[in-house]
Amino acid sequence: MYRQSFFHYLMTERNPDSYEDLAQFANNAFYDQSFPKQSQDYDELSQYLELNGNYLPSMTIFDAAWEIYLAKMV
Repeated sequence: MYRQSFFHYLMTERNPDSYEDLAQFANNAFYDQSFPKQSQDYDELSQYLELNGNYLPSMTIFDAAWEIYLAKMV
């Protein structure tokens, strides 16, 4: 079964006019040249964001986005 990458899902949440946490995360990840764009692995993405995601005010935003991603991939 094919599953799109988390980054691909996240790009569907982009909205430059929104102040929602998820949209802001997506907007900022879009400009992050080093974001692991092909990854479908929670641990890899979580570790990357903890070390490099200074644009993410709280990891709970990533966790919530991950849950939505998993639900959409079913």
